[in-house]
Amino acid sequence: MENRQRISQVVAATAFCLLIAVAWRSVPHPVVGLALCLVPLAIIGVLRAPFLVVLMFVIFSFFRIHEAFPQLYSLRIPLILAAASLGVLAWHIAITRRITPYWRPELTLFAVFFVLVTIGVLLAVNRSVAMTTYTGVYIKIAIMTLAIAWMTRKSRDFALASRLIVLAGIAIALVALHNQANGIGLVEGTRVTIGRDIRSNLGDPNDLALVLMFPMAFAVSLVMTPGIGKVTRIIGFAGVPLLFSAVIATQSRGGLLGIMAVFAVFGYRRIQSKTLFFTIGGLAAFVLLALAGISERASGGAAEEGIDESAMGRLYAWQAAFGMALARPLNGVGLDNFYHNYYFYSPHWDGKNHAVHSTWFGVMAETGFLGLIVFVAMMTMLVRAAVRSLSRIESASDKVAPSVHASSQAVLAGIVATLVSGTFLTQGFTWPVYILAALVVAVARWVDIHLGSAETPMDASTQSTHTPLAWQTQNLPEQPQASCKHEPGNDN
Repeated sequence: MENRQRISQVVAATAFCLLIAVAWRSVPHPVVGLALCLVPLAIIGVLRAPFLVVLMFVIFSFFRIHEAFPQLYSLRIPLILAAASLGVLAWHIAITRRITPYWRPELTLFAVFFVLVTIGVLLAVNRSVAMTTYTGVYIKIAIMTLAIAWMTRKSRDFALASRLIVLAGIAIALVALHNQANGIGLVEGTRVTIGRDIRSNLGDPNDLALVLMFPMAFAVSLVMTPGIGKVTRIIGFAGVPLLFSAVIATQSRGGLLGIMAVFAVFGYRRIQSKTLFFTIGGLAAFVLLALAGISERASGGAAEEGIDESAMGRLYAWQAAFGMALARPLNGVGLDNFYHNYYFYSPHWDGKNHAVHSTWFGVMAETGFLGLIVFVAMMTMLVRAAVRSLSRIESASDKVAPSVHASSQAVLAGIVATLVSGTFLTQGFTWPVYILAALVVAVARWVDIHLGSAETPMDASTQSTHTPLAWQTQNLPEQPQASCKHEPGNDN
């Protein structure tokens, strides 16, 4: 261990000296020297907080913070965080070996799906479009999925992830509500967007609803979890109404379904009378539809007779997706290729291509029937793992920190919301599914380590032979007996 640390220190010192030499030779200016003096501090901070670095990269990439707040756009923060994340992962896996990858069945299906997507990219109809999306977005998602799963190991990691996800959601919700109040970037005159003038990913109401729906599950969980810290609970109380209002402002059907699914998961587990539960749920659905003003939409509103234009557009898109899968059942048309192939497969052409607006049909069109089967199997396994972990956590609540309990509830609600809203929102190749998958795996791993494996519960005789796969022996995760005592304020 000491030799490994010395080697890593020598490597770091050598690399830093080379950096100084190259920088000074390129730009011999005192300001450069002053900036380089701060580099070691920055590197030390990054290496000491690898989980925070990776989490911030995920948040900036998914929530598009730099697009919601244009003042940050020129700073290239996502690019800096991407480089820092890859660097810290390589450092702790290859040099210090503090991070040792582990594997679970959920990750196996994820890996199979990733391989199918990769093969589909090579065989895509429009290979350049598929490769651009693959290298620019999807491969980053895949790497960070594994990183989050392997690095989320302690209760404070779950607490930090829950807080930052909700806080990021609050920031986006505030911008959305500001835009609505000032009539900025409205689609069809009523539907709120963000950054539409700069072609942001949040410039589509449905995509914005997806971004807002994701932290909603975590905010509700922070409110509903007993024993959570005061500061954390305040974050949850602030997040729920803001996120709810912002999703309503998008007038997205998928977003509304997602919100109802989140509340349904928490309500179903707490309301004893299922008759009362379904009654309340039905009334709440009508109230949500009225609040959202779906009938006032220019497309899909009450002014359109019969099946509205928005619904017909989706039906045509779904027919096109099915046609793509029939034509290429094993690999589909390729990643991000649905839009570019819509003309060739749609039964109705109105002069422009359309998005698929469905997770299931999108996966089917771009990866074929084989990819859809694997994707559905992966989602099913994730739901089962989330339910199993939450049941075991609640059965041993005195041994589990509230932050882990809150994260377990949030990922279950988030997965269910993803499945429900997937009818109208395209999520097959975007961040939410994979962040949730990583957290499901992390929670399941935490449960197996601290509460014992579901098949062979850990006791005193087996604990000594249990192999800590997530981290090396010198930096083991918190022991079960330590997790039994929750110090007040730890989850604040």
